[in-house]
Amino acid sequence: MTVELLPFFKALADASRLKIIGLLAGQSLSVEQLADMLDLRPPTVSHHLAILAQAGLVSARAEGYYSMYRLEQGALEEAARLLLSTEGIRGAVMADVDLEAYDRKVLSNFLTAEGRIKTFPGQLKKFEVILRYVLKVFEPGVRYSERQVNELLGQFHPDTATLRRELVSHGWLKRQSDGSSYWKEIEEGT
Repeated sequence: MTVELLPFFKALADASRLKIIGLLAGQSLSVEQLADMLDLRPPTVSHHLAILAQAGLVSARAEGYYSMYRLEQGALEEAARLLLSTEGIRGAVMADVDLEAYDRKVLSNFLTAEGRIKTFPGQLKKFEVILRYVLKVFEPGVRYSERQVNELLGQFHPDTATLRRELVSHGWLKRQSDGSSYWKEIEEGT
C-alpha cells in the first residue's frame, strides 16, 4: 500500500471528513447512519466518503441493502510513518520537485556558454552554487599542489585566489597547513 500525502491531506482538510474518520475508527457504519450522526444529508456524506476512499482511508463492503464503510487503519499508519520519518516525507512530497532548478538558474546567469564565470555573485547562496560547480573538477582523495589547483580554477575565472580561498573556507577543499597540497575528501558511500 502506498499512501500519497497530497490526497491524504486534502481528504483530512474538512471537519466533516475528520468526524467521519473518528466515527469509523470505532465501527463500520452506513451512509445513513453517518448522515444521522453528523446531521448531514446522505448525498453529502457519500461525497465525503468518496474523497476519503480515493485517499485510501475508507473502504466499503456490501451488507444487505447497504454499503458499510470502515476505516483503513493501514493507510493511517503508513501516513503516520511517512510524516514521522524525514526520508519518508521528503520522498513523498519531493518526488516531482526539481531540486536542481535554482542551481541551473544561477549557473545560467553567472556562466558563459563555455562554462567560465562571468562575475562572482554578491549573494552568498548564489556564490556557493558557483563554488559547488567549480568543485566538480577535483577528484576526491587526489592531492593537488597549489599550482595544479590554480590551473584547474583558472579554467573558470582568472581570480583563482578567491576561488581557492572560498573553497577552503567552506571546507569543500582541504588544505595542508603549510599550503603544500589541497584535496577534496572522499565522499561517504563511494
